[in-house]
Amino acid sequence: MRSLARQLMMGAAAVAVTCSAALAQSKVEIVYSDTVPETDIRTTILRKEFGECLGGEFDFKSYHGATLFKQGTELTAMQRGNLDMANLAVFDFYNQVPQTAILGTAYLYRNYEHMRAVTGSPIMEDMWRQIEEKAGVKVLSNPYIGTRHLNLKGDKKIMVPADLAGVKLRMPGGEGWQFVGEALGANPTPMAFTEVYTGLQTGAIDAQDNPLPADKAMKFYEVTDQIVLTGHLIANNQHAISMTKWNSLTPAQQTKVQECALNFQAKLDEEIIRQEAELVEFFKGEGLDVYEPNKEAFRTHVLEKYKASKFSADWPEGLLDKINAL
Repeated sequence: MRSLARQLMMGAAAVAVTCSAALAQSKVEIVYSDTVPETDIRTTILRKEFGECLGGEFDFKSYHGATLFKQGTELTAMQRGNLDMANLAVFDFYNQVPQTAILGTAYLYRNYEHMRAVTGSPIMEDMWRQIEEKAGVKVLSNPYIGTRHLNLKGDKKIMVPADLAGVKLRMPGGEGWQFVGEALGANPTPMAFTEVYTGLQTGAIDAQDNPLPADKAMKFYEVTDQIVLTGHLIANNQHAISMTKWNSLTPAQQTKVQECALNFQAKLDEEIIRQEAELVEFFKGEGLDVYEPNKEAFRTHVLEKYKASKFSADWPEGLLDKINAL
């Protein structure tokens, strides 16, 4: 009897292990890469509002601090089947979808509300379709990550673009990003996001541009002296999934992923807007000089630079007028 009981117990255990393995295999794995660190609020919100939102049918694995793929290489990894999802920048699409150049134009959006109206508008449907067809990824949402401002060392006031002459301004790698720095009047210098703190500390760069929440999260205020509220980019990422992964999902799974992506966008928007309302006083308390330049001078200079550049040649006809009209 003891032998029979032991055999029954062993059989039950084997069945349990088999069922557990089958259940694990039946889950849809989604591998995600991001440049922001584990400690960033964006990571916390992503895992809760997107990862947990997906539910038990999915196995969401997110990697942060550019530990899985370096900044700017995520799109290629998605196209090669090595990565399922990432928060991409519009500049990542330039080479394959030249029409996206318009979305990276500094001072394109008047404010957060205008950006949100544009990204959610039917006028963008053709753009998102072009990205799917030419770049092989689907943009699920456009989470707001903050308005980008200049953050510099030294006490020289930056009031107009001419004041940035000779300033080594860190911008992410890539031609589109570098042109933003050039259009602002600076000497753009490519550098990975994870290296910016050390670059400022050692003098390899004089300045960087990022939204205020990122400045705090990365502690750039420890190695800089001023923040110039240029507001040149109302920054949003393209929360994207590879078309290969998307097409492998059932319609119900696609609906769930899309729903959770929009949930992530809404929650991150809310948190970033809350932080931005508080951070000017925080940076002043840390001893930084925080002030507004002549924004109209910057806007006029930057837009003239864009109109005279090759980037504007690829803007879809009539889209700028439609964006301005919203």
